[in-house]
Amino acid sequence: MRPLEDYEKLIGYRFQNKQLLETALTHSSFANEHKCKSYERLEFLGDSVLGFVTAEFLFEHFPQLPEGQLTKTRAGLVCERSLCGFSKALHVGDFLRLSHGERHSGGRERPSILADVFESTTAAIYLDSGSLEEAKKFILRFIAPAAKAQSVKPFKDYKTTLQEIIQQNPEERLEYVVTGESGPDHDKHFTVEVHLNSNVIGKGGGRSKKEAEQQAAREALELMGY
Repeated sequence: MRPLEDYEKLIGYRFQNKQLLETALTHSSFANEHKCKSYERLEFLGDSVLGFVTAEFLFEHFPQLPEGQLTKTRAGLVCERSLCGFSKALHVGDFLRLSHGERHSGGRERPSILADVFESTTAAIYLDSGSLEEAKKFILRFIAPAAKAQSVKPFKDYKTTLQEIIQQNPEERLEYVVTGESGPDHDKHFTVEVHLNSNVIGKGGGRSKKEAEQQAAREALELMGY
């Protein structure tokens, strides 16, 4: 595992509280073994900071986009695939604190973990600096160029597309239901059904609930002829 100083150079920020940075890189498997904190709470906060900064950037720099397209573009920029790509550019896998089992099962390359750590790093910078500006600087290094690419090739946000179609009939109600969860903590698989009122209109699976929901929505759209 590479020293934290190397990660600070890559992210362009030097921490006053090194413990905060360690926590941002600590997976729950390591935390459970060593009785320390994992990045999960930081991930929660980072998700919100990332969403706000991305929304503000799109609002300011893409005045021609309507609300619906702004929502789709933001979803593409902060989805698991995008965040995983950002983390790979930072070589996050080299710095992760993982249990022995997680390391040997490919945890350093697992997309869901890499995406989570981009969010936890964002939160750690935000908390350590005491302001939004440093976190914003970090986020926009990745979001700004990606947003330009997204405006040319938009992300396939199947959930939003399905929601927009169903909203044309206000009495209809969509609901995503987790029907299965299998595998160890380091290699989970979720299955999800999307219900229209009480009818199942699509099923999907993935390594995260979000991914499974997207696949369920995709199947529903295909069955509906979209």
